Amino acid sequence: MKERIVIGVTDCSKYSIYSNWIGENTDAIEIVKLSYRDDNFDAVKRCRGVLLTGGEDVHPRFYNKPEYFDWCCKEDIDEQRDAFEWKLLEYTQQHAVPVLGICRGLQIANVYFGGTLIPDIPAWGKFNHSKMNGRDRYHPVQLDATSWLYKIIGVDNGMINSNHHQSAGKIGNGLVACALSPDGIVEAIERKETHSAPFLCLVQWHPERMEDQHSPFVKNIKQAFIEAVKKSSNERVFLKHI
Repeated sequence: MKERIVIGVTDCSKYSIYSNWIGENTDAIEIVKLSYRDDNFDAVKRCRGVLLTGGEDVHPRFYNKPEYFDWCCKEDIDEQRDAFEWKLLEYTQQHAVPVLGICRGLQIANVYFGGTLIPDIPAWGKFNHSKMNGRDRYHPVQLDATSWLYKIIGVDNGMINSNHHQSAGKIGNGLVACALSPDGIVEAIERKETHSAPFLCLVQWHPERMEDQHSPFVKNIKQAFIEAVKKSSNERVFLKHI
């Protein structure tokens, strides 16, 4: 029987939505929950890909802006999660593990690479990107037609969902913004050099719960990540046997 590929999914309040989405309709994927609450950092060593999920604000001390704390959702900040996912990112970069970051996943990854965050989008003079009437907002997004992400998605504009009050500020070292909302909020980040480093796709929207699961902003991203994980798994099996 063919060995299943193992994908780590970081713990959060909506963990089951992310894990069900990435492992949907296939027995070829094994999902591993990665959580400081389970004290299971070593489980990442089995993973051939890591999905960084959404959730709480990243503590601004991680991007050297402690004065931004008052603009954060202070009651939800979880510094233990921040530190745990920071270690996961260190591991993935050291061992060439593909990473897909969603919402907070984009934010913690951007911070890890030396970037900063806008702690509260409306307070920084942009339109509100949080839920409206208890439901995700939807708004247009524009992709850089020269970007790697454009090659994955195949179109340079579309509609995405939105539920966040923070966003990327300064982009991290070695990264570049590749999608923007009409008001200039960063909606996706990728590496500047995509062919010489492991898969890293960071999106601010929520593909795991978009109404149109056939949208290229959902299915193409998921497929590209899984293909990168399969390639990583095959390379490791090959290296094990030489």
